[in-house]
Amino acid sequence: MTSSSATLSSSSFSSTSALSSSKFRFKFPSFSRTSSLSSRAKPFTASSSTTTHNISGEIRHCSLSRRRGLAFTATLPFLLPLHEFVDSVAAKAVESGSGQSEYLRIKEEIIKVVTKGKAAGVLRLVFHDAGTYEMDENSGGMNGSIVYELERPENVGLKKSLKVLEKAKKEIEAIQSVSWADMIAVGGAEAVSICGGPKIPVTLGRLDSGEPDPEGKMPEESLDASGLKQCFRRKGFSACCSHFCRTQELVALSGAHTLGSKGFGSPVAFDNSYFKILLEKPWNSSAGMTSMIGLPSDRAIVEDDECLRWITKYADDQNMFFEDFKNAYMKLVNCGAKWKSM
Repeated sequence: MTSSSATLSSSSFSSTSALSSSKFRFKFPSFSRTSSLSSRAKPFTASSSTTTHNISGEIRHCSLSRRRGLAFTATLPFLLPLHEFVDSVAAKAVESGSGQSEYLRIKEEIIKVVTKGKAAGVLRLVFHDAGTYEMDENSGGMNGSIVYELERPENVGLKKSLKVLEKAKKEIEAIQSVSWADMIAVGGAEAVSICGGPKIPVTLGRLDSGEPDPEGKMPEESLDASGLKQCFRRKGFSACCSHFCRTQELVALSGAHTLGSKGFGSPVAFDNSYFKILLEKPWNSSAGMTSMIGLPSDRAIVEDDECLRWITKYADDQNMFFEDFKNAYMKLVNCGAKWKSM
């Protein structure tokens, strides 16, 4: 998948390079120092700053152990379960007037740098960062660890998208601290809105990890719909969602493919074209480049009766798709997050 795609590229992995403490250049609001920086992968270094700092009162154990992660492939933008306690704790982050002003400031700076042409790559960052959640281990998730993982094959092109957000982050941090996890979560929501999609509120207060999530649990691009659903269950999806809900959110989040270069309508318009084109199955045609439209997972879900039900609904009702995507996205960017203490 190209860097303009709204989802991940798939498949192979490469080992992350070592990072010496002298090269650690990011300004994380808070991160774990439970393991030596010398054993961590090299972080994204768009900023020239060499300062790191912690903010008093934040939780310092962002990562209590090495996390076993799942990277989203271009074939699988899936949602993982959200613990109920996250809602009650995290909601406090923006309830106050000051919290709301911080949120608006972040949105304002992001809007300045994220154009329609850059939106797909920014949205793709969300699926890369959030897709490492492991429910059994309560690890991974929306933690900003993507900054350490840019050299992995599945992350090709994301450095450019991270640099876009880094420009906004630098301006924001002249006034207030902001984590990469929050920047990416809000950035993806604004990318959707800029391209005509739903407005998605995002709670602030996530803490960044100080190390990459482990490699090696990439879902196979060749999985059929049954395999995708089983993958959801192995990741604990059924623990808080019914089978019915799991399929609905799988299909809704797959609608992120409407942005980018996979052939589902305009690459810079967030709408329900993805579902309309899925129903047409253009890859079955021998004409032109239609066989190149979509990915194996796109073709798989339209052949599944449960998925087809939601594909048809979203093709007929864009407002329903927008509402369901918004709700699924809000869960996605909260899954596995560690939060500032209140």
